[in-house]
Amino acid sequence: MFGTAIGVYVVLVGAVFVMQRSLLYPAGRHQPSLTGAGVSDMVEVVTRTADGLDLTHWYRPPSDPSQPVLVVFHGNAGHIGDRVPKLAALFDAGFGILLCGYRGYGGNPGSPTEDDLTADARLVLDWLAGQGIAADRTVLYGESLGTGIAVKMAAERPVAAVVLESPYTSIAELAQVHYWYLPAWWLVLDKWRSIETIDRVTAPLLIVHGARDRTVPVRYGRRIFESAAQPKEILVVEDGAHNDLYDFPEVPGRVIEFLRRHLPGA
Repeated sequence: MFGTAIGVYVVLVGAVFVMQRSLLYPAGRHQPSLTGAGVSDMVEVVTRTADGLDLTHWYRPPSDPSQPVLVVFHGNAGHIGDRVPKLAALFDAGFGILLCGYRGYGGNPGSPTEDDLTADARLVLDWLAGQGIAADRTVLYGESLGTGIAVKMAAERPVAAVVLESPYTSIAELAQVHYWYLPAWWLVLDKWRSIETIDRVTAPLLIVHGARDRTVPVRYGRRIFESAAQPKEILVVEDGAHNDLYDFPEVPGRVIEFLRRHLPGA
């Protein structure tokens, strides 16, 4: 009996190890449209990756040259079209918006990994710089999974500001909490160790987190905040969970106020 239980457990561990990237990146193949998302003033932008994939992103330039551009790295579910409603206030504020499409998501080809998503993000930022958007007008916005990408990019290159929505310390640590019955820490291939990188981010930082977040508990956002360099701010929404932060008016209001305070032209 004991031997059977051990065998079942080993099979379970093996199955989770093999399936882990489909669990971490539940990428849907549905392809959103600008018209369907109600953002006909945006344009599709295509970047070609080093391995020959054409990835589609959505871009709307700022209302005037003094405004910043928010480069948005979204969470692990859905696609860029899903983020349009929640970011409506940021659109209305006149900021430029670049919604980054991931490989494997929203009709894009390929399969995501940490290394590939990191390399793809560099290409997107290079494209934006090629449009004449300087570093002092580039804001990185990370949501959940995307906070790992935003932290990596902000640690590598200068940007004007960074906004992190529901950040984690590392995916490996988070996986161990959710899969407490498995040796998840050692199984995770894409560890996204933001806690080891955040202290290299020198741009002004705003963290937004829900106190009732069960997907990424707020203690992880607080640890990222504690490890980050100044200037930094944190907004904890007492009634907020993981996916509803923009239902609270103080969240978009604080993001807009933060950007206007730290970017003189915003």
